[in-house]
Amino acid sequence: MSDRLSLVFAALADPTRRRILSMLLEDDMAVTDVADPFEMSLAAISKHLIVLTRAGLISQEQRGRVKWCKLEPDALRGASVWMQGFGQFEPVNLDAFERFLTAELGAPAEDAGE
Repeated sequence: MSDRLSLVFAALADPTRRRILSMLLEDDMAVTDVADPFEMSLAAISKHLIVLTRAGLISQEQRGRVKWCKLEPDALRGASVWMQGFGQFEPVNLDAFERFLTAELGAPAEDAGE
């Protein structure tokens, strides 16, 4: 458990990876679509995706010739349980997590209020 927890927190420590998770909150995405908004190579994005995959935060699946990424929200459960042990944190609410990521990244929320 502690190794998994370390992987999750290490993955969340990087702003690029947090932004990728925010993007995947909307829907599954092809790796090339994940890479689009970033000013870095596809190889660099792939390294970030590997870290997220190893932490269990996302899964990757080959569909034809395209590799797809999918958010695995249950991976945050262990981190949430660990933080609850300090009595200062609520369980992870994915809607609240999405709002946090949106605010943190300064990106406008799509379809807000609908």
